[in-house]
Amino acid sequence: MRSHRELAEACPAFTQNLLFLAWRLLKFEEPGRELEDRLSEIQRLLELAVLSSYRSAPAVVELGYFLDTYRNAPHEAARLYEEAGAKALETVRDSWRGLIRYWNDERTRETLEKALKLGELAERLFPDYTPLMLEVLTTKQYATLDGLITPGTSSER
Repeated sequence: MRSHRELAEACPAFTQNLLFLAWRLLKFEEPGRELEDRLSEIQRLLELAVLSSYRSAPAVVELGYFLDTYRNAPHEAARLYEEAGAKALETVRDSWRGLIRYWNDERTRETLEKALKLGELAERLFPDYTPLMLEVLTTKQYATLDGLITPGTSSER
């Protein structure tokens, strides 16, 4: 614990250490230390993790769980959950775009089939995200040219 605390002081931007230290403080009691002191330190660590990670979804969720569970702040926690969910969806959306682009560049039967399958899901979840939809359109064009689908459909032959 001492090493993790020293690391947190020396490098407060190391989010994983902050989250790990907060988790350890929750799970393991320290002899002679009041619960409220531990909870205050945990909250400070989690808030620092949120700041140092530029409000990353995992750090925001952890702070939300803590506030909900230990500080009886469900409304504040709900706002954090919404923020984390939105950030996580952005990450999924952008990673799918990159993955579909990669599969399009590979342009084998297997990769186009994967891209078609993921593209169908992307169309349902992110229909208004133009960069992703353009990649899905490219997939459909390649799949049509390669005979995997018939023009105007998205289903495989």
